Amino acid sequence: MHEMAITQSVVEAVCEHADGRAVHSVTVEVGQLCAVVPDAMRFCFELAAEGTLAQGARLEITEVPGSAHCRACELDFALAVPILLCPHCDGADVTVRSGRELRIRSMEVSTECAQPADVETTARP
Repeated sequence: MHEMAITQSVVEAVCEHADGRAVHSVTVEVGQLCAVVPDAMRFCFELAAEGTLAQGARLEITEVPGSAHCRACELDFALAVPILLCPHCDGADVTVRSGRELRIRSMEVSTECAQPADVETTARP
């Protein structure tokens, strides 16, 4: 299950960027062509986050559909599996435009409260 290794990398990156703050949620984009099963990633996230700044964080996964462009006939089309033939002209001169993404889009972390103003140094009118 490669989802565990991928999810561990996500947790490590998130914790590194959290800079010591607790992580509340992480949003990840997963392309439908990148062979990552979102439900498996959700399961692995809880295990990988245990004992880290991301423990208890919510993982939100946005699935990105596959799409491609045929350079021969200029057709843009949906791509459900990585079969790179144009459905219109059967051409193989096809460029994948989306669906291979695997990226952290955002994360929500706690913020420290502002330090109270020191009474002795606060200017008085």
